[in-house]
Amino acid sequence: MIRFLADENLQIQIVRGLLRRNPGVDIVRAQDVGLSKVKDPAVLAWAATENRILLTHDADTMPDAAYRRLAAGERMVGMFVIPWTAPLGPVIEDLMLIAAVSDPAEWETHVKFLPFG
Repeated sequence: MIRFLADENLQIQIVRGLLRRNPGVDIVRAQDVGLSKVKDPAVLAWAATENRILLTHDADTMPDAAYRRLAAGERMVGMFVIPWTAPLGPVIEDLMLIAAVSDPAEWETHVKFLPFG
């Protein structure tokens, strides 16, 4: 089962849209699990420990932190980077599809940008 971690800066509309469409989607927000104002490496470490794919708008620093983690031989469960300007409907649709039909192992070590389409 796919589990998500919404980075502190992720638009709440994405989280709400996912949960409105499917209340069973397993998503937690960084600020709700004590990750407010935490540096990228610590967020990625927590996500790896909790087996949660990270959802973020931070295309500037978060992918680099993920690649550094991989280069160091550390686990990176996966990451979806969502541009601030991305239309929310397609982003939510992509995340719904990912949650419904994919396996967490498919995303391990990957940094992908949404929406796919």
